[in-house]
Amino acid sequence: MSHTVTAKPETLLIACGALGQEIVTLIDILNLENITVQCLPAHFHNTPDKIPGGVEQKIKEAGQRFDHILVLYGECGTGGKLDEILEREGIERIPGAHCYEFFMGQANFKDLFDAEPGSFFLTDYLVKHFDLLIIKGLGLDRFPQLLDDYFGNYSQLVYLAQTDDPELDATAMAAAETLKLDFERRFTGYGGLKDILKEENNGSADHRLLA
Repeated sequence: MSHTVTAKPETLLIACGALGQEIVTLIDILNLENITVQCLPAHFHNTPDKIPGGVEQKIKEAGQRFDHILVLYGECGTGGKLDEILEREGIERIPGAHCYEFFMGQANFKDLFDAEPGSFFLTDYLVKHFDLLIIKGLGLDRFPQLLDDYFGNYSQLVYLAQTDDPELDATAMAAAETLKLDFERRFTGYGGLKDILKEENNGSADHRLLA
């Protein structure tokens, strides 16, 4: 008697670099396999016009090597261009306007944003790399006079915390002071990201994080 062994489907996650560490951590925690993560540069967070082309390039490079591709970006300020590419390619992305809003859930995020639309959000990763991605990334280290141009329409900095870390809390509070914004911390854990990755679960860990 012969048995046919069916290979488990290979999944490619194309993700924002600002989410890469959290994604890999969850893949380990959930003991997933057959998942490859490819991240675009985290500084695209500041230049959303680069996101659609970057995602499209990753899709083309993938060719037919994967059974399923999921894009871990929200609309992220691309003006609909990302969705145009994904619709053409027949590929899904996570729902929502921002790639980090699923940490607190769409409904809760919407309630917060409706109550205070002038909210600027940081996650654990963005807090850790605040100086590199925000201060230097926006050129505020060289041109501090641009602070009001970038953040004049914001009123508060909301730290969506994935972990309980007093040092990160202090850094996030300092970031709010630097940007001259009120500070609010909300513990979210990994939120909906955990649920998304569970849906891609095929067994035990077998993944790669590619820059």
